[in-house]
Amino acid sequence: AAGAMGDRCCAVLRVLVLQAAWALSGGQVRYSVPEEAKAGTVVGRLAQDLGLEAGEAEARRLRLVAPGRRASVEVSGASGALVVSSRLDREELCGKSSPCALRLEVLVERPLRVFHVELEVTDINDNAPIFPAARKNLSIAESSVPGSRFPLEGASDADIGANAQLSYTLSPSEHFSLDLQRSEEYRESLFLVLTTPLDRETIPVHRLVLTASDGGRPSLTGTMELVISVLDANDNAPQFNQSVYKVQLPESAVEGMVVAQVNATDPDVGSNGEMTFSASNTFPEKGLNLFILNAKTGEIRLAGSLDFEDVRSYEVQIEVKDKGTPPLSGHCKVVVEVLDVNDNAPEVWVTSLSVPVPEDASVGTVVALLSVSDRDSGANGRVRCWVWPVSPFGLEATFAGSYSLVLREALDRERVSEYEVEVRAEDGGAPALRGRRGVRVPVSDVNDNAPAFAQAVYTVLARENNAAGAELARLWARDPDEAGNGRVSYSVWEGGLGGGWRPASSYVSFEVRAVDAGEPPLCGNATVQLFVLDENDNAPALLPPAGSGPEAGGVAGVAGSAAAASSASVSESGTLWAWAAWGAPAGQVVAKIRAVDADSGYNAWLRYELWEPRGKGPFRVGLYSGEVSTARALEEADGPRQRLVIVVRDHGEPARSATATLSVSLVEAAEAALAAAAGSVSSSSRSAVGVELGGGAASAATNVWLVVAICAVSSLFLLAVVLYGASRWAPRAAVLSGPGPTTLVCASEVGSWSYSQRHSRSLCVADGAGKSDLMVFSPNFPPPPPGAAAKDTQPEPSSLLDT
Repeated sequence: AAGAMGDRCCAVLRVLVLQAAWALSGGQVRYSVPEEAKAGTVVGRLAQDLGLEAGEAEARRLRLVAPGRRASVEVSGASGALVVSSRLDREELCGKSSPCALRLEVLVERPLRVFHVELEVTDINDNAPIFPAARKNLSIAESSVPGSRFPLEGASDADIGANAQLSYTLSPSEHFSLDLQRSEEYRESLFLVLTTPLDRETIPVHRLVLTASDGGRPSLTGTMELVISVLDANDNAPQFNQSVYKVQLPESAVEGMVVAQVNATDPDVGSNGEMTFSASNTFPEKGLNLFILNAKTGEIRLAGSLDFEDVRSYEVQIEVKDKGTPPLSGHCKVVVEVLDVNDNAPEVWVTSLSVPVPEDASVGTVVALLSVSDRDSGANGRVRCWVWPVSPFGLEATFAGSYSLVLREALDRERVSEYEVEVRAEDGGAPALRGRRGVRVPVSDVNDNAPAFAQAVYTVLARENNAAGAELARLWARDPDEAGNGRVSYSVWEGGLGGGWRPASSYVSFEVRAVDAGEPPLCGNATVQLFVLDENDNAPALLPPAGSGPEAGGVAGVAGSAAAASSASVSESGTLWAWAAWGAPAGQVVAKIRAVDADSGYNAWLRYELWEPRGKGPFRVGLYSGEVSTARALEEADGPRQRLVIVVRDHGEPARSATATLSVSLVEAAEAALAAAAGSVSSSSRSAVGVELGGGAASAATNVWLVVAICAVSSLFLLAVVLYGASRWAPRAAVLSGPGPTTLVCASEVGSWSYSQRHSRSLCVADGAGKSDLMVFSPNFPPPPPGAAAKDTQPEPSSLLDT
């Protein structure tokens, strides 16, 4: 504030001086005003200084002529004072000229006069020093020696005088200082001086601030940033950030994969810091072409395939050089460790094989020796083995990598003659790999199977009357052994008689033995039951009547009925004679024709037919019973005698037959009874009895026949009850053995038939039989001739008869 007041006092003094000078100089007015004076500031009382009275300035129109931009002053119309109208800038009006005086022309009308007014604009410190640029870049080599000088361009100040007197300062720096040289003849010179050596790698760029201060009060300043770049010198060798690079790479790494990236640094720049990489050495040597090094980037890529089982690690020596003069270099080592990958499947080898294996080999027998290996390591190389499919063989580990294929179960060549097994191995990798080896194990035969027939008992049906040498049956025994052990020979054997031999023709049931050719030989047996099939080669034979001797012949026979008063006998001519009473009712049995057929089955099943007389006669014959009975009541018109021709036929193909002639005499009832009684007393009688009996004799004969009939019926009833109980409690196909010939009796819708020539008797009832009676016949062969009893009664082997 004191300074401002001083300036104002100076300005007033200057106005006074100018007024005095104007008076002395013949009327020229001089004023002085500081620059940057505010608008409205009174520079001087122009009207008064020009000698005008109060109020005259406005009346005479006091004004500046062409005041222009540079004047920045104007005349106040009322007071006639010269005042500042706009900003006064000395540097803009006069620049560096000193003093800065503005010439003004003042015009007064009525009368017209022109006055010259000189206005001096004085300087104030309103401009700070200004550098040519806000930043200056310098490049100084780091090899520059201390004391080196680098010229700088100083600042400028638009003010003049002391306000433009500049001084310089530098921001603190241990490497630089300023040197300012002044001269009366030349403009001042400013230098940047290097005080200590530079190190680009430590501080590549120095940033300093240069400050210029003027001499004004207060002083104004200006700044410029000095950016000093230190130029590089090749004083640093390249260095790797690691002396050893360790890399783990799986052996499955693909070609072109980045193995490692080596990094080196060189503090130098430019060509001094440009580096190139090279592989100086590789161990083992095969890795020299396995890895490719990028000379510019230091990147290492895989150029081939790795194999852990071949080489497990590689060492590569890397060198780096800069391009300085002379070049400097650095070194490092890259160690590539190859990691195992499960890329090798287990391998199985058969080192020894002992085949074929006999089927009686004991458990634990060693069949083969095997070797198992896996080139991988660790879990990838740990192998477990087993046999597939499930078989009688197993594995036993002997030592590392070796196994024995041993027998764990008994063998049976007849069940499995050969085994195709696989020895499988699996490692512990993820995923696991497998190896396999097939082993063929044939089983050799041992004679451990005897020949076996398909049946224990063979039933052979042979027709009678066959020719000698005819084939009866084919027997086959199976022996599952092979070669000689399974080659079977056959023989007829009778072990029950001391092991002797005899022809098969002497047997009804005999044993066949099958023997193989093994060592020792084994044998099997089968029983053959021979059944002779009947052929219809025998015609029916008529039997004599009951009670007659053998001499009566076998042509015809009769049987009396207890219910009928009739009798029958055989004449010398072979004709059967029978008696029938007059008035006998229908159904009265007169006689019974008895016949037998040596054949069996249907061939021995007989039927009886009345051949003569044909038509409606008084008699009829039972179709299968052979009983001759009255067809109606006998009448006198029938005549005294009836001649009947009866044909007996079998059911063979073709059928065979026999003929019987029956002569029936019609008599009174008493005569018929006497004839029957006489016939029973004397079996040698050959003629009809015609004696007429009394009423007492007839009654006695009748009673006798009634008793006989009652006994016969009772016996039949009792026999039926016994047979019914036996059929309920005995097996279905019971066979009753006996010394006599066999009789098989079966009831059917058409009657009964007998089956002979067996040493057992079977009784059966056919399903769905229409008849309710059970008929049992006596043996159908005639009594054996003398001398044949011993042969016929010899017991034969029992046979099974299917019914």
